[in-house]
Amino acid sequence: MKEKESLFMHTTFIALIALVLLTGCGRRGRQGSYNDSTAVVQVPIEQLMLPDTAFASADAVKYVVENTDSVATPLRDLDDRYDDSCRVMTFRKNLMRNADFGGRVQGTPTTIEVAWEFSTDRDTTHTSHGVWGGGTGWTGQPLYAKWTDEEMQAFRSSGALTADFGREELFVASLCGKGYFINFETGKLSRQKLDLGNVIKGTPSLDPDFMNLYVGQGVARKGGAMGCEAFDLLKHQRTFYFGPDPKAWRNWSAFDSSPVVVGGYLFWPGENGTLYKYERRQGELRRVSVMRYRVRGVAPGIESCLCVYRNYGYFGDNHGNIICVNLNTMRPVWYYDNHDDSDGTVVCREEDGVPYVYTACEVDRQGEEGICYFVKLNGLNGTRVWERQIPCKRVELTGKSLDGGMYSTPLLGLGDCTDLVFVNLCRNGADHVMGQLMALSTADGTIRYAVNYKEFAWSSPIPFLNENNELFVLACDAAGNVRLVQGKTGKVVCQTCMGSNFESSPIAVGNTAVVGCRGGKIYKFVIK
Repeated sequence: MKEKESLFMHTTFIALIALVLLTGCGRRGRQGSYNDSTAVVQVPIEQLMLPDTAFASADAVKYVVENTDSVATPLRDLDDRYDDSCRVMTFRKNLMRNADFGGRVQGTPTTIEVAWEFSTDRDTTHTSHGVWGGGTGWTGQPLYAKWTDEEMQAFRSSGALTADFGREELFVASLCGKGYFINFETGKLSRQKLDLGNVIKGTPSLDPDFMNLYVGQGVARKGGAMGCEAFDLLKHQRTFYFGPDPKAWRNWSAFDSSPVVVGGYLFWPGENGTLYKYERRQGELRRVSVMRYRVRGVAPGIESCLCVYRNYGYFGDNHGNIICVNLNTMRPVWYYDNHDDSDGTVVCREEDGVPYVYTACEVDRQGEEGICYFVKLNGLNGTRVWERQIPCKRVELTGKSLDGGMYSTPLLGLGDCTDLVFVNLCRNGADHVMGQLMALSTADGTIRYAVNYKEFAWSSPIPFLNENNELFVLACDAAGNVRLVQGKTGKVVCQTCMGSNFESSPIAVGNTAVVGCRGGKIYKFVIK
């Protein structure tokens, strides 16, 4: 017992060092405090909590909450440990998934150059859903960290570091079932590969407080089981695995969603119709609560990531349900029917003190032709502010059908484009267009412009700002094109083509972008 306590105290101490150093590069302090050179204002957590209520719309959600403990476990704080960090530790950077990675460029860029390319392994296993090969799929976003001296020293005890281990490191989970740590500067393998067990399509997460890496499996190899897993980076070992869940209401145990830590707990949506809430320690997860649900008698799967504003969590599922959950109690607050499969992640922004959420659906259950419903909702009560209907089609490709609509996650405009929201869409022949980067007004959903592609697009756009606060949007498509678009006008200022499908979503670090493709490569681009 004393040995276990000693180990826990040691790993917790390392995690606390990491937390202190992480918060040092942030913009905001804890629990609503804002730090500057003159004052620190503390707001009690009770004043920040949104009410535990249920609107009439929530009656559509038939659910059960199972608590491991006798009572519900409230959040301990409402900090966004991701937005405050220099690192990219989860899909779209932060809890509200509104993706300011801190990308910066000078003037109006004219070139996109390849700094390096990294090749993954290739898996030729025939699964029940085909051969997945290598590279990265949807959403497949890399993670990025700039380690401190103390953290680098702690990793050395794992015995997993290569000669190319450095201060700045990327992590990419591949379709081949391997996880790769890559030196950000050189593009070389910086640690030994992790065996992730199955095909990985989604985006992993780094714990903001502990040296834990969370990975959700996407497709089982050779008909085996799949689920979610955690790796202790101090040991370079898998220390947690869960799946399939025998109590799940849906029999598909994939976890494409990128989990997040809110108020001391890890929240992880599953494609088995369940939202999980875990307590964490170094290398450990302990389940404290779950919410299982059905709508109209069906338990849908959640492929999107949880978007969080204070103690409210928002997500869409593959039956078009948009649901807000109180993360304290795990009970639904409101429900919105958005008609069709919603795999793209909900994004949120506070406007005049009110959180608004933006999302859209696919054309899947509607048939060969249908509507991508792009909506803006009031995040407090689920009422619709506006709806934009965009015609899309389904097309037949070799061996599979390609649904239309939105697979990407929208980008809320920054700088001189705060009145716009950008999204990559699969039109698939509707209006004689295969794909588009579309810019819509955040005020009323009016389409300001669209940049046409010759192929569909699942990758999520990312932002870069210049010294004049002008926004440039980097967007990738299935033909392997990487474009930089002037946010205000829609003008393509520069582009390059790598010739392989960019399903995955990129990240920005300074004036660079990192993204993987289905062709077995990870690329680092420099924008000049």
